[in-house]
Amino acid sequence: MITETEVRRALEKVSDPELGRSIVEMGMVRDLRVADGKVSLTLALTTLACPLKDQIEGNVRLAVLALPGVQAVDIRLDEMTAEEKARLHGGEAREGLAEKLNHVRHVIAVMSGKGGVGKSLVAGLLAVTLRRSGHQVGVLDADITGPSIPKMFFPNGARPGVGPVAILPAETRSGIRVMSINLLLEREDEAVIWRGPLISGAIRQFWNDVLWGELDYLVVDLPPGTSDASLTVLQSLPMSGVVLVTSPQDLAGMVVRKAARMVAQVGAPILGLVENMSYFVCPDTGKQHDIFGASRGEVMAARLGVPFLGRLPIDPKIATLCDAGQLEFYGAEAFQLIADRLVELTPAARPPLMPGT
Repeated sequence: MITETEVRRALEKVSDPELGRSIVEMGMVRDLRVADGKVSLTLALTTLACPLKDQIEGNVRLAVLALPGVQAVDIRLDEMTAEEKARLHGGEAREGLAEKLNHVRHVIAVMSGKGGVGKSLVAGLLAVTLRRSGHQVGVLDADITGPSIPKMFFPNGARPGVGPVAILPAETRSGIRVMSINLLLEREDEAVIWRGPLISGAIRQFWNDVLWGELDYLVVDLPPGTSDASLTVLQSLPMSGVVLVTSPQDLAGMVVRKAARMVAQVGAPILGLVENMSYFVCPDTGKQHDIFGASRGEVMAARLGVPFLGRLPIDPKIATLCDAGQLEFYGAEAFQLIADRLVELTPAARPPLMPGT
């Protein structure tokens, strides 16, 4: 006759598919009962939304049914308490997971002094162009109250995955890994009404608690201005450098200089400056028009003492593709030279940078 001890021993051989640890060791097996050839138990997951729950449940069922005398298996799913999750996620197990799975070589923040200059577009195009060049790329959307990155990449929306101990970023068609607050909301137009400390905490979680894996570049889309969110990124993440985005208007130039001063004060390197919406080429005549006035990008870059990376035109195709979640289909020829220059300016290979270091 089968005993609870025999069942537990069989379950000790069932491992969590992501961590490789025994489900018994992790405390996932609860309320084990054996009676008249029937085994019943509760399987406590870190979250009921775990994408691997069917695989774990199936492995448990097979392991128990393989025992002589077992005729049926009843498995109930439950969720660990917050305290149990904290114990499971903490200490050496969490450190080992980060060391094993996360290797981010370069972190580049894209920043502007004011909204409306195309900062998120530059961040998205940078990610797309780097990916086309063969790099492993991720995008961390740090604009918590005004996120726009998911809209550019996911035409039908997307959800991050939920692993046993961490969040799995959503992936675009080309394999760019994306994490944004809008991927966690029920509706894309739901407002996030948070004060500074909550916003800073969310950004830290996107860095510490997301399994980014092997990345050559993590592009961080900062919110406009010099608020808590920007300060959190610049001080908490190991920055390879910052890209400043401006437009030809003198007002935009004045505010981007404020952003440059902030970056200098926290000691982060500025990789260069991009001027967006610099000109428009009429499709009928091919004539170039400076809609927002003459370019000031090179003069501003010289004034700040940073490289001028280049100009981007006003292109109606970009708006159409972004609205459709298809930014990856944009040719981005004008951006290729900018991305290549950034790769040259990014510090050479350096020791692996782990989330939380």
